[in-house]
Amino acid sequence: MKIATSFLAALLFTGALGSINTAMSADGVISKDELATDSYCHEKFTPMTRQTLDADNPVLSNSGAIIDFYGPCNESPVGEDQIQDQKLEAQHHFTNDDIF
Repeated sequence: MKIATSFLAALLFTGALGSINTAMSADGVISKDELATDSYCHEKFTPMTRQTLDADNPVLSNSGAIIDFYGPCNESPVGEDQIQDQKLEAQHHFTNDDIF
C-alpha cells in the first residue's frame, strides 16, 4: 500500500512539474485566448529587458512582470510594435522617477 501511495505521489508531482515547465511557450507567450475568429486576442506575455530594447535580438525578461495585451492575434512579444510600446513605457517611468 505504501508503494502505491508513493508511486501516485511521484506521478502527481512529475505531472505538476511538466505543466509548470510548459506554461510559457518558447516565444514568451504565457496565455492566448482568441476572442474573435482570427482577429482579436487576449494575450499575456513577459516584457523585454530594458537593456535589449535597442538590440537586434531583444531578450524577454524573467522578472515576473507580465504584459496583459488585447489586440491582433498575430502580435509578437518581441515584435516592432511591442519594442516601441515598451520603449515608450520605459521613457515614462524614467521621466516620472525624475520628478520626485
